[in-house]
Amino acid sequence: MGEQNAKQESGQEPQALWLLKLYVAGQTPKSIAAFANLKRICETHLKGQYQIEVVDLLVNPTLAKGDQIVAVPSLVRQLPPPVKKIIGDLASEERVLVGLDLRSAQAVQTGE
Repeated sequence: MGEQNAKQESGQEPQALWLLKLYVAGQTPKSIAAFANLKRICETHLKGQYQIEVVDLLVNPTLAKGDQIVAVPSLVRQLPPPVKKIIGDLASEERVLVGLDLRSAQAVQTGE
């Protein structure tokens, strides 16, 4: 806790944490592609500010209920609020950026 207070007192804004859950059903080509695409996008646009949790619904099917998952792969942005969802292999970077509101987050950080 003291570290956070020190950062705020020094005038540095603490970085927001993006908590992302990727729901998949086994190691299918689409699931593997979705994870690779998500990892690439996060490393490019959220380096050091994100956490990805992969949920395999073949192992834990009941976990789909909490986020109301109806198709896989599905990406759920849990933090920052509000919750956002994207279905598919995340191949379109532009679609993912807009779907997760990363475009507006980047504009704020760069002053655009």
